[in-house]
Formats: sequence, C-alpha cells, structure tokens
Amino acid sequence: MNQEITLSREVEAIQIPSGDSINLPAGTPVVITQTLGGTYTVATSAGLARISSNDADALGIDLEEKAQKAEEEERLKNASLEDQVWHQLKQVYDPEIPVDIVNLGLIYDCSVQDEEGKQVVNVKMTLTAPGCGMGPVIAADAQARLMTIDKIDDARVELVWDPPWNQDMISEEGKMKLGMI
Repeated sequence: MNQEITLSREVEAIQIPSGDSINLPAGTPVVITQTLGGTYTVATSAGLARISSNDADALGIDLEEKAQKAEEEERLKNASLEDQVWHQLKQVYDPEIPVDIVNLGLIYDCSVQDEEGKQVVNVKMTLTAPGCGMGPVIAADAQARLMTIDKIDDARVELVWDPPWNQDMISEEGKMKLGMI
C-alpha cells in the first residue's frame, strides 16, 4: 500500500464521499489507501475513489486473495443462516474507515424472516454522518453481500437516523482497530 500504481485499463469507480460514478482512464496514477471488504479505496489526483474487486486486475492485484475468500464462503455454507448474515455484513466497509459496518455500530437491527415461504433479511443501518454521499453505496454493498447467501431470497437494507450514531456505538474490536483503546 501507499505505492503509486498506474491503472492498466479504464475502470468504473465511485467517488468518495459523493458516491458519484466516475471513470478512471487507463494510465491514471493511483495510490491504494485501503483494501477491505473486497473493494479498493484509491487516492487519485481528483481525490478518493473506490474500485470494485472485479477491477483488481487493472490495479495489478493478484486475485489469490479473492480465491481464499471464496474458500471461506464455501466453509460458511454450513453455518447457521444468522451467522452467514452477520459474516456478510462484516465484509462491508465504509471506504474511509478501516472498520466493518457491524463493528462501527452502524447496524441497528437485523432479522431473517420467512415471508410466504421466502427467506428475507431486513436490516436497519445508519451512517456515521447523515450527509454522507456514500450511504446508498454502502447500503447497496450490504444488500449485495446478503444476496450472495444461497438460502436468502431477498435482502432489504434501510438507512435510518434514529438514534443518531456516535462513537460509543463502535465495538471494542472496532475501537482497537481505530487505535481508540
């Protein structure tokens, strides 16, 4: 990390913090600042952007890590549905904070319900700041992660603002990762 990389091809990225889609042309110099949750946060001359793991090759990244994660996902298929749901939520990160959304205390409620024979996950989550343009992107990431679970038919992620998030909601693990304890 913190080594300049030149993109080998054009990639679609998400601008941070606005959440807008942008195209980064081949030859763009970037510096990877975070590699969590299967995405890459990069610094460009125009600011921060998030690149999907589907475009890791443009960063020159070996996809061995992706294969290891797939292996872990395979092992989790035998875990309880609730454990699988929480595992997937722990794979979602705010691109500016190196702690997953569960340990950041952003998940206020999570339940799996049978609705007319279909397994549906309902999640209520918040953000560290109400004006964060990445909110819909983070919520969509959570939903996409949940939909990778074989037994889940639908996932609904709702952004809520009550109660307002504060740093006391960060788990002990999250505080350790942030150097707060």
